[in-house]
Amino acid sequence: MNFAERRATWGLGAVFSLRMLGMFMVLPVLTTYGMTLQGANESLIGLAIGIYGLMQALLQIPFGLWSDRFGRKPLIVGGLIIFTLGSIIAAVTTSIWGVILGRALQGSGAIAAAVMALLSDLTREQNRTKAMAFIGISFGITFALAMVCGPIITHAFGLHGLFWVIASLAVIAIALTLFFVPVSNVHVLNRESGIVKGSFGTLLRNAPLLKLNIGIFCLHFLLMSTFVALPLQLEQAGFPASKHWQIYLYTMLIAFITVLPPIIYAESKRRMRRVFIICVAGLMLAETVLWLANASLWSLIAGVLLFFIAFNLMEALLPSWVSKEAPAGFKGTAMGIYATGQFLGVACGGTIGGWLAAHCGAHTVFLFGTGLAVVWLLLSCTMQEPPYLASLRLTLGSNQLLPENARQQLLQQNGISQVLIVPEEHSIYIKIDSKVTSRQQLEAFINSICR
Repeated sequence: MNFAERRATWGLGAVFSLRMLGMFMVLPVLTTYGMTLQGANESLIGLAIGIYGLMQALLQIPFGLWSDRFGRKPLIVGGLIIFTLGSIIAAVTTSIWGVILGRALQGSGAIAAAVMALLSDLTREQNRTKAMAFIGISFGITFALAMVCGPIITHAFGLHGLFWVIASLAVIAIALTLFFVPVSNVHVLNRESGIVKGSFGTLLRNAPLLKLNIGIFCLHFLLMSTFVALPLQLEQAGFPASKHWQIYLYTMLIAFITVLPPIIYAESKRRMRRVFIICVAGLMLAETVLWLANASLWSLIAGVLLFFIAFNLMEALLPSWVSKEAPAGFKGTAMGIYATGQFLGVACGGTIGGWLAAHCGAHTVFLFGTGLAVVWLLLSCTMQEPPYLASLRLTLGSNQLLPENARQQLLQQNGISQVLIVPEEHSIYIKIDSKVTSRQQLEAFINSICR
């Protein structure tokens, strides 16, 4: 990467991470500290957690489309301003309904698609995958930091103080966007990160992608519902809320170390389906352990550890699998639908988990999670091994003209399974087995057939 690409990658990675901290830092503390708010109960706490995801799900794709029309930076800055406003409202209110309103506004600043689109504008084709992988890695690190920092900050400054910290982080993200992230003078039409209008129906009917979208829904449903009930259970086990960060820190560290070998095995040995099914079974076991733990602290810790190991593995496997299954030229749209499913899981997990905790008890939340994981496991067993194909976008020079049979010629090359030529974008989208054919070989072949 050149200096401008590194600056764009680090800057947008920081913007994305600072904002995601606002989602996750609240997760381990709202159930306990939020109960002191006026009118609060477990059901409304769950709504406060879940409404963030609902607004994200509703606005994720529209924000991506609006960024094409109004510009990337204005949409990112506008979304961060809305997020900051929601954080301030949550910080100054004394009512649970004020926190619900603040969380809804936080979720309304759905900038993820605009961030990815701007990253595409600011990076060259050969470096774009590395830049986006950096964003993905930052997501995992952000989640771990949030689970540890949220309880520490809340214990020191209270729930209102936590929301003020979140608002401050959003202001820093705005400053980074305005003054550090480079300005894009060229809008790159890139279907690998952008959304293609009119393609939603086709992708929603794609059976492998549909199962993966259901999977990410279930994963984040389990995450949110579990952390509606878990803090309450830890307190009942005699472990105070001010020390919950210790459990999250040590279990997260063990989980991060543990997940690397299975990820390498799944990708290098092409055994993703096997690892995937084991992860879903691990989540089912984790929910079962948490359900049966009652007030046993060590049983709760064991359940949390199992959950984090399986969760972190799935966070790495699911987007990789979606990328493999997405048709050539529609990866950006497939990922947009996938993100919508993720935030619908956040919305339903928080809301339903809160309702169950309020009316049936916290342990019932884990029982429901066990049942959901069983259904997901049965669905996972019907999935086939994914095609181990990478998505490539090759750009054509203004003086390069492809022959009429270029698509057929490309499909005859070893390792190529799908080709989509988009003349108006001067682009060729290809699904390729990188162990058979390299990008350099493809570029050389295309140059040889162009006239």
